[in-house]
Amino acid sequence: MEADAGGMGVVGGLISLVFIVLMIASMWKIFTKAGQPGWAAIIPIYNFIVMLKIVGKPWWWIIGMLIPFLNFIVLILVMVNMAKVFGKGVGFAIGLILLGFIFLPILAFGDATYTAPPEAA
Repeated sequence: MEADAGGMGVVGGLISLVFIVLMIASMWKIFTKAGQPGWAAIIPIYNFIVMLKIVGKPWWWIIGMLIPFLNFIVLILVMVNMAKVFGKGVGFAIGLILLGFIFLPILAFGDATYTAPPEAA
């Protein structure tokens, strides 16, 4: 009985590893499409700062990610702006928010092209 549980742990671990590698590869590709270094995708906190730069938001928005409940709003706004800078609409933004594990690879490996956000006045 214990051998079966251990086997599921290995399978679950492999599935998790594949999922993590897919998400890192997707973020790496998105960063390079936007003219940023791909390796930034694997550096915690810095990767979000780079994402803020890609969507045209100030770096201090990262403070919003540290505040409970406000972090959800910040993340939603970042994903909506991420969809915009890659020429996608509101439906795609909702997909990024709710099903990021599907829509991030679509954004990364699809034909979406990056358009820099307008400079803030």
